[in-house]
Amino acid sequence: MLPPDAPALPSAAAAHVLPLPADWQRLEFISDLHLQADAPHTAQAWLDYLTQTRADAVFMLGDLFEVWIGDDVLDDPQSFEAQCCARMHAIAAHRALFFMQGNRDFLTGAKFAERSGCTWLPDPTCFEFAGQRYLLSHGDALCLDDTDYQRFRALARTSAWQQAFLQQPLETRRAQARGMREQSSSHQRTALVYAELDSQASLDWLQAARATTLIHGHTHRPADHELAPGMRRIVLSDWDLDATPPRAEVLRLSRAQGLQRLRWPDAA
Repeated sequence: MLPPDAPALPSAAAAHVLPLPADWQRLEFISDLHLQADAPHTAQAWLDYLTQTRADAVFMLGDLFEVWIGDDVLDDPQSFEAQCCARMHAIAAHRALFFMQGNRDFLTGAKFAERSGCTWLPDPTCFEFAGQRYLLSHGDALCLDDTDYQRFRALARTSAWQQAFLQQPLETRRAQARGMREQSSSHQRTALVYAELDSQASLDWLQAARATTLIHGHTHRPADHELAPGMRRIVLSDWDLDATPPRAEVLRLSRAQGLQRLRWPDAA
């Protein structure tokens, strides 16, 4: 269950409903790329994928960036973040790109949306495709056993915390972000059990949204989980092209073949 000071779960009954064009044949979903200048192979694979995929739309479900410390990083056109947004904007002129915030890039704002050309998705969002109803989320809000994170999430989603953070000098924010990343990496190395989505909360979300399939990221543990007869959640892979073996997985939903897990570049 949620810690006492955590925010209430977003209501899946009031989930944003995304209308899709009737002629779309193929949708693709990715998450947790954790893009950063120090991981150029992953960034290049992501750009190659966005350029070469034949999907009608690509849904990026959170943690697209390793960290986002404020939209003012875009004021420098040579910054890694500005270059990524410029490339997305060019691609969005030819292919629909959707973006949902994750726990690493929840400070993305209006300038990011404008510069990237992405369509913003609230968390959660649902849509209908080929006669089925799907629910999309980054997934972190449903990791109820990770009480330390839920307390931080409650604090960091407040306007007061965000205003105080964003008012600091850019380099101060960069230093704080590095510290948080190091702390997060240390916690992941020492944790015996990683936080997982709460099964009952996930099922409640599906039932409230009248959906049958929840698609999410966040945990970096790609798998298919049956929550109840005809109700499932599908976990997306993270991307890391420097890992052994490299990870770069796309979840494709097509009218012809349904859901498929594909490795990039095999998904081209």
